[in-house]
Amino acid sequence: METSSKTSRELYAAIKANPTRKRFGFGQRPALINIDLQKAYTCVGEFATAYETDPKQLDHVNALAEEFRARNFPVVWTYVAYMDSGEDCGVWGTRTDTPDSLQNIKVGSRRSEFDDRLNIDHKRDIIVNKRMASAFFETNLGSIFNFHGVDSVVVTGGSTSGCVRATVVDSISRSYRTIVPEECVADKHESPHFANLYDMALKYADVLSVEETLAQLRNVAPVAGPAGVRR
Repeated sequence: METSSKTSRELYAAIKANPTRKRFGFGQRPALINIDLQKAYTCVGEFATAYETDPKQLDHVNALAEEFRARNFPVVWTYVAYMDSGEDCGVWGTRTDTPDSLQNIKVGSRRSEFDDRLNIDHKRDIIVNKRMASAFFETNLGSIFNFHGVDSVVVTGGSTSGCVRATVVDSISRSYRTIVPEECVADKHESPHFANLYDMALKYADVLSVEETLAQLRNVAPVAGPAGVRR
């Protein structure tokens, strides 16, 4: 194992300044997955579980969602919420039992609600109640993406070291070209945030600025029909 005195931020900055990996790039049918941008994780000052990395994160996510819709590509929003019993959280929800604990984000509660700053099209966008870290785990995303012919996935949301990373690993494991816009993901602490950006950039995803993500997206030809439905 190599040792280093560099911080996670410094390690990430080094590979960002001098990339050593070929990019996956966009395919022809991208989809956007926005991970758990709900009040439990975005309302800093109200909930102990909330965090903020880039203060314009949600503005950037809205801009991406707007561009995806304009090109008739799928836009997905995930959130976590559980039964009153919490049993659908499984063993993941057994380490603590406080009002802030994961399994105590109940269906219909304020903690489960999407942030009011988000622009969600409830007629066109795809809403997924996920219960584990990855957006793909035991959800219908696979069949939805198969229907739309998706070959690329842009991942935003939180947390960088948790549900974002899990979704990114599952995405590349399914052979989707995977992109992470840096300003659009967030975490509770700096070290895991930058450590996981570093790791994803080396192994699993193109970690780009949101501006470059949008620029690359605009080079992909839009498709006819609502939400990218194939004709």
